[in-house]
Amino acid sequence: MVKRGRIVAFFLVILLLAGTIGTTITGITKDIKLGLDLQGGFEILYKVEPLNEGQEVNEKVLESTVRSLEERVNVLGISETNIDIEKPNRIRVQLAGVEDQSEARELLSTTAQLSFRDAEGKEYMNGSDLVEGSAAQSFSQTNSPIVTLEVKDPDKFYKVSKKISSIPEDPSTPYPDDVMVIWMDYDKETSFAEEYGKKDPKYISAPGFSNGPIRSKNIQITGDFTVEEAKRLAEILNAGSLPVNLEEMYSTSVGAQFGEQAMSKTIYAGFIGIAMIFIYMMIYYRFPGVIATLTLSVYIYLILLVFEWMNGVLTLPGIAALILGVGMAVDANIITYERIKEELKSGKSVLAAFRAGNQHSLSTIFDANITTLIAAIVLFSFGTSSVKGFATMLIVSILVSFVTAVYGSRLFLGLWVKSRLLDKRPGWFGVKNEEIVNIEDGEEVEATFLKRKFDFVSVRKRFFTLSIILVVAGILSLAIMRLNLGIDFTSGSRVSILSDGNITSEQVEETFEEEFDVSPKKVVLSGDNREIADVRFDTVLGKDKIADIKSYYSEKYGNEPNVSTVSPIVGQELAKNAALAVLYASIGIIIYVTIRFEIYFALTAIIALLHDAFFILALFSITRLEFDITIIAAILTIVGYSVNDTIVTFDRIRENVKREKRVKSFSQLAKIVNKSLMQTMARSINTVLTVVFAALMLLFFGATSITNFAFALVVGLIAGTYSSLFIAAQLWLVLRGKNIKEKPLSFVKKKNTGGPQV
Repeated sequence: MVKRGRIVAFFLVILLLAGTIGTTITGITKDIKLGLDLQGGFEILYKVEPLNEGQEVNEKVLESTVRSLEERVNVLGISETNIDIEKPNRIRVQLAGVEDQSEARELLSTTAQLSFRDAEGKEYMNGSDLVEGSAAQSFSQTNSPIVTLEVKDPDKFYKVSKKISSIPEDPSTPYPDDVMVIWMDYDKETSFAEEYGKKDPKYISAPGFSNGPIRSKNIQITGDFTVEEAKRLAEILNAGSLPVNLEEMYSTSVGAQFGEQAMSKTIYAGFIGIAMIFIYMMIYYRFPGVIATLTLSVYIYLILLVFEWMNGVLTLPGIAALILGVGMAVDANIITYERIKEELKSGKSVLAAFRAGNQHSLSTIFDANITTLIAAIVLFSFGTSSVKGFATMLIVSILVSFVTAVYGSRLFLGLWVKSRLLDKRPGWFGVKNEEIVNIEDGEEVEATFLKRKFDFVSVRKRFFTLSIILVVAGILSLAIMRLNLGIDFTSGSRVSILSDGNITSEQVEETFEEEFDVSPKKVVLSGDNREIADVRFDTVLGKDKIADIKSYYSEKYGNEPNVSTVSPIVGQELAKNAALAVLYASIGIIIYVTIRFEIYFALTAIIALLHDAFFILALFSITRLEFDITIIAAILTIVGYSVNDTIVTFDRIRENVKREKRVKSFSQLAKIVNKSLMQTMARSINTVLTVVFAALMLLFFGATSITNFAFALVVGLIAGTYSSLFIAAQLWLVLRGKNIKEKPLSFVKKKNTGGPQV
C-alpha cells in the first residue's frame, strides 16, 4: 500500500527549501565579501625595520604600526581592509576595491617623518612640534594649492625662523642659504643643493623669510602642488608618522576590470560544469540522480550561507573550490547509490537495498572525506591569502557535503522508498530486471564493469611497468628541463596587461625598454583574442616604477594592469612551505589510514599519492607551463582526492576479507582484490568524471589566471583514479601477500578502537 503522506511531505519540504533559497540567495551573495582578485585591490607584505639605531621591533611597536596604517586607510575611505601582524616582524595589508592603488600604496608606505631644516640639512623642528590633525589643504592669495598647519609653540617657530633668516648668503652657492627646507622622510644621502632647481625635487618646500621671522601658530607649506597632491600631503600628516620603516617583501595588485572579467568567466564556467554534473547524475542514476541534484542545490546554497556567516572572503580559487566541491560532494551520493544498486541486483527489496546501501557506505564516505579534510587543513596552514581562500572553501565544502549528500539524500530518497511507491520499480534506480539474481537459488551477483569481467590483478606487472617508465621519463624531464617556476618561488615581478587585442610580444618588450627602462625576461599572450599580455621580470620592480606602469597602461587601454612582486626571501619561504605542506599532509594521511586500516594500506596509499603528485610535476616540466603557488593547491587537492578514491577501494577489500573470515593464500587474496576493484570501478569512473567535468570547464572557460591550476587538477584527477585502481590496491596485494602463509589475513572488530583493525 502506497503511503502518499510521505510523497506529500517530500514535495512540501522541497517547496519550503525552494522558497527559502529563492527569497534569500540574492541577499546572501550580495553580503559575501569579494577578494582582491575579484573586485580589484592590492595586498602587500611588509617587513618592519627599525626607524633608528637601537630601536627594538617588538609586539608593541608592531601594534602601533598597525594602528597608524589603519588610520591612513581610513583616510581613503576603504571599507574592506585587513591588516594582520605576521611573526616575527611582518605586517600583511589587504585592501579591496581601491580606486587609486598608487595613491594608497604611497600613503601606506610613507613613513611621514616631517622635518624643518636649513639648507645644510640641520634639523630645527619635526612633526612632534605640530598640532595633531591640524593639516588641511587650502589656497594661497594667488589661488595656488597649499597645505596649512598649526604649530604647538609659536615662540619656538619664531626663534627658528629668526635663526634661519639670519643665515648669510654664500655667493659661491647657486641656491639660497636663508630658507627653511621642509622634508618628508629626510635621507642623509640627499641634499638640498642636489635637489635645488629640479622639476620634481625630493623636498616638499623651501620657503624663505623675505618679510622677516614669523611669530604665528599658523604656517603654510607652499610648493608646486596640484589640489590632489596637497590633499594627500595633508592626509599623510594627519595620519601621523609611522614608528618604523616598512620594506615591501611581496605584493600583488589586481585591476578592477581584471577582477570583473575573472569573476564572470569563472562563474560562467561553474554553471556549465555544475549543469553537466546534474545531467550526468540524472541520466546514469535515474531517480536517485534527481535526488542528488536537489541535495546538491541545497549544498551550494548552504556553502554560500555558511561562508557569509563566517565573514569569509571569496577569492577566484575559492569559486573554483566551490565548483570542484560540487563534483566532490556528489561522490558521497555515488558511493551510496552504487551500493544500493548492488543490493538490488542481489535480489533484495527496494527498502532492504536502501537500508543496506546506506549502512555499508557511511564508513567509506567518512574515511574518504577525512583524508581530503586533512589535506585542506594543511593547505590552509601553509598557503598564501588566495590559497587560504581556496582551502577555506574546500573545508566548508567537505563539512557541508557530509550533511547534505549523506543525510539530505537519505531523507529525500527515504521518503520515497518508505512510501512503497518504488517497490518493484528497480528501473528507477537504473537496475534492469534481468540483472537481478535469485537469492533463494543461491545465486550471487558477479562483479562486472560494462557488463564484462576483467582480471586486472593478473596484469598488475604491466601497470607497474607503465608507471615506472612514466616516472623515469618524468625524472629525466625534471633533471634536464626542470620546472618553469613562477615568481612565487624564484622572486621577481609579473605584470598582466589587459589590452584591446591589438598587441604583440615585441610591442610590449619595446614599450618596457623605452618607457620604463626595464627589460622583460618573458612575454606571454593569452586570452580568447590574445588580449592579455603576461610580462615576467627577474627583478623586483619598485613602487615608483609600478605606479608609472599602471598609469601608462591605464591611460592607453583604460584598464589598470595587475602587478605582482616577490622578494627572494619570500620566494624561498613559499617554496619551503610548499614542500612542508605536501610532507605534513602525507604524514597526517599515513597516520589516519594506519589507524583506520593497517600500515600496509597506509604505505601503498602514500606511494600512490606521491605517484600522482609527481605526474603533475613531470607534466608541468614537459609542457613548460608556469608552476606557481596555486599549483601547490592543486597538488594538495589531488593528494586528498587520490587517497579518497584509494580508501573506497581499500574499504571494499577490507569488507570482502571479512566475508572470507580468513585469507590463507596469495591466490585467494588476489581474487578478493580483483573482485573489489570490479565492484568499485563504476564508482571510481563516475566520481572522476563528475569532478573532471567541473575542472575541464574551469580549464576551457574560466579566468586565465587559474588555467594552469585547472590543468593540474585535470591531470591529477586522471592520474589519481589510475593509481587508486591499478597501483595502490595491487601494490598492497604484493606487499601483504608476501607473507600471507605465515600470517593469514583477517579483519575483526575490536572495542573502543574507533574502527576495524587487522
